Amino acid sequence: MANDFSTLQQMVKQAREQLPRGDWDYLIGGADTETSLKRNRLAFERLALKARVMNDVSQVQLRRDLLGVDQRIPVLLAPIGSLQVFDAGGGLSAGLAAGEFGIFQILSSVCQPDFETLARESAHAKIYQLYAHGDEAWVMDIIGRAQNAGYQAFCLTVDTQVYSRRERDLLKGYLPLASRRPGFKPGQPREATLQASLSWDLVKRIKDRFSMPLILKGIACAEDADLAVSHGVDIVYVSNHGGRQLDQGRGTLDMLPEVVRAVGGRAKVLFDGGILRGTDVLKALALGADAVGIGRLEGLAMAAGGTAAVVRMLELLEIEMAANLALMGLSSIDQLHPGCVLPAEPVASPHVLSGFPLLDEY
Repeated sequence: MANDFSTLQQMVKQAREQLPRGDWDYLIGGADTETSLKRNRLAFERLALKARVMNDVSQVQLRRDLLGVDQRIPVLLAPIGSLQVFDAGGGLSAGLAAGEFGIFQILSSVCQPDFETLARESAHAKIYQLYAHGDEAWVMDIIGRAQNAGYQAFCLTVDTQVYSRRERDLLKGYLPLASRRPGFKPGQPREATLQASLSWDLVKRIKDRFSMPLILKGIACAEDADLAVSHGVDIVYVSNHGGRQLDQGRGTLDMLPEVVRAVGGRAKVLFDGGILRGTDVLKALALGADAVGIGRLEGLAMAAGGTAAVVRMLELLEIEMAANLALMGLSSIDQLHPGCVLPAEPVASPHVLSGFPLLDEY
């Protein structure tokens, strides 16, 4: 059935029709006023791609190496908690899609099945993402186990000091699976965990102890990017948690250039936040991202049809990327640079799904 999707918009429409309202709002919602979420899309929509002609684009190259692994396109399945809400197979369903298509999966620590089960049941390229919900000894144990299980890198999320207030969820009393525990209160420090007290000293201790590449997810400014690299972080991951943590923040694409300058080639740069189309991927790569993560789009595809739909979503992204790269007069993503994007006025009001303007017309 997934092969019946000829556009991403059809896939999103099917996901909306199939998901219960609470799960749908959890997937598309953001923090408080959802300003950060909207700015993620606004940042993309304020940039135009520069068209060039009379260049040979009969062959277009989209592949890129990451962590020594050849990726079919520079897109990763970003970590999403509670993927099992959208498809019963959860992280394994997404992982099978990543393996079939040929890209990395970043598995969330609040996703089922657990990371060791996933490692036993699949052989695709994968990264493990952790929220520090235990003490330091617990964190170190998890990293060691992930390394032993064959994960190519370890990703520590650093922008969840507290669980934000997500009013779409609060208004209907909805709690995501990962937060359904006694006494949980959105917007309060995480009790008895390291998450609210993470420090650069912990990063140093992790790097001193493990050879596994370390990713910090949630970097949102040049100052923290520079600190991350100076502490030995291998990959700086620019993200505002999809607009789901700090309200009234910047769009992540607006953050990207300053982070890239601060990193200065000393580490790789990943990016997520608002990516819905192949042209979004091209804009992020042009501004210096080595690869991008897709979160909501992953969840939407999962809800539309599980593993097969995720594979088809990636195929459609690839088609969009190749076509638009050629129309820019470029034959390789390695030719992208900041001059390939230009300031432009948005054509519509930004919102979480504004990349799909025909969603309600068919």
